[in-house]
Amino acid sequence: MSCADELQRILDSPEGARIEFKAASGGFAFRDLVTYCVALANEGGGIVVLGATDRRPRRVVGTKAFAEPGRTEAGLFEALGHRIRIDECRKDGHRVLVVHVPARLPGSAWQFEGSFWMRAGDALVPMSDEQLRRIHEETGPDFSAQVCAGAGLEDLDPAAIEHLRRLWQRRAPDQDIASRPTDRLLADAELLVSGGLNFAALVLLGTRAALGRHLAQAEVVFEYRSNEIPGPAADRREFRRGFLAVLDELWHAINLRNDLQHFQQGLFVWDVPTFNERAVREAILNALSHRDYRHGGSVFVRQYPRRIEIVSPGGFPAGISEENLLWEQNPRNRRIADVLARCGLVERAGQGFDLIYRECIRQSKPLPDFRRTGEHSVWVTLHGEIQDPEFLRFLEEIGRERAASFTTEDFLVIDLVRREQPIPVDLAPRLLILREQGVIERVGRGRGTRHLLSRRFYRFLGKGGAYTRQRGLDRETNKALLVRHIEDSACSGATLGELQQVLPNLSRDQVRTLLRELRRDGKIEVQGVTKAARWFPAGAGRESAP
Repeated sequence: MSCADELQRILDSPEGARIEFKAASGGFAFRDLVTYCVALANEGGGIVVLGATDRRPRRVVGTKAFAEPGRTEAGLFEALGHRIRIDECRKDGHRVLVVHVPARLPGSAWQFEGSFWMRAGDALVPMSDEQLRRIHEETGPDFSAQVCAGAGLEDLDPAAIEHLRRLWQRRAPDQDIASRPTDRLLADAELLVSGGLNFAALVLLGTRAALGRHLAQAEVVFEYRSNEIPGPAADRREFRRGFLAVLDELWHAINLRNDLQHFQQGLFVWDVPTFNERAVREAILNALSHRDYRHGGSVFVRQYPRRIEIVSPGGFPAGISEENLLWEQNPRNRRIADVLARCGLVERAGQGFDLIYRECIRQSKPLPDFRRTGEHSVWVTLHGEIQDPEFLRFLEEIGRERAASFTTEDFLVIDLVRREQPIPVDLAPRLLILREQGVIERVGRGRGTRHLLSRRFYRFLGKGGAYTRQRGLDRETNKALLVRHIEDSACSGATLGELQQVLPNLSRDQVRTLLRELRRDGKIEVQGVTKAARWFPAGAGRESAP
């Protein structure tokens, strides 16, 4: 269905729970758009139409709001952490924007500026505590927030409690965390509820004996294997105690065999660790936050010389898949995720794979691999082999200037361009921004458009000639393909339709432009006009204007 047809269908629909019409002829405040998106998502998703009146019969009046929808999409993602598509349509000479808002995930609600917005008639209001409680109960109670019967303060490791205190104080230095009594510290962290410890407290702070009694599966098993041969691991360690005291030990075990990959740039030799500490820690913390503690299995961390496998019981949480885990969040154990976020150990509660993806791309390593994930376990593999040292050097160079402002989407686009892969529609808005920043360049127009890394990338590598060849290769190659087909069809001539099949990625006008250039260069000629025109090798027939 075309954009115009879809718009007409929307205009014919009644305004209700799923559609908001706004005239917005002079413009529309970005904050208002964000708030409406939050409210619609919390009510099951819907559409915001800018440029049409809300009373029937509706009139399309057009809008001047958000002249560059791609930038607005990027702004919405930055504000909310969710992808929201904006279509720009034309009807009766007027410009209309259609904003497609996805539904929230089960058990989670969207928020903006500290409020979980919803609609009340023509107004936007925050949700009540009761409404939020009902949403959070949609996927069942949070296991980690449930009180563990029989567990007391004596079941917690005092050293782990002090570690929690130090991390939280460092994260929030303006608070009095360092001087808070232990029971108040635990209550403020929502680990002690009405005098009872919950399972999150045991997972994060419990002693080995306490976990053995109450939650034996809350352990991490580390193995190092130097090869693929089955049998006992070269090094195996079982960590069954509060995880806040385990994470550093686990990383130390990994780092013992974390070799350096050496690269030389001129006279300067530099080293890159096979396993990035931030990425590995974040992946392990995600396993801790998202695993299913009702399952009797352990979390496994298996290290090989060039890869690490992290396997956690339970599949993806409700509504999460490999396709959307970068943009959506729905922690299975929200209480654990919230404490980790308070301590600054994860970027934000329930989400961290955006950081992992960024680090993989920045170091020119393969993206996380989920191919072995199934219904009963999440299996993520982090590969440590650097694929393209020159690309890594380039990112290091531009990183000094602007990579801190790059979004995860930007890194994904840069990586796809480097590997000459197509850019998905939902990442396309970032192309304009990266072109303006001089990181990538566009070659061609219309359907034949492609992108390549900028001239600066090739100059940085001392390969300016390769850049020139890359920019000019397609045009000359396309011409050569056209000439070959015309020569093969010398007896009967080649029609424009046939020549379009030779170059299916180019539009009809782009093919005609190449044909005119070839005729001007004396390589081909044409007989006939319009649809009857046929192209021949030069000297094969009487020439007529196409």
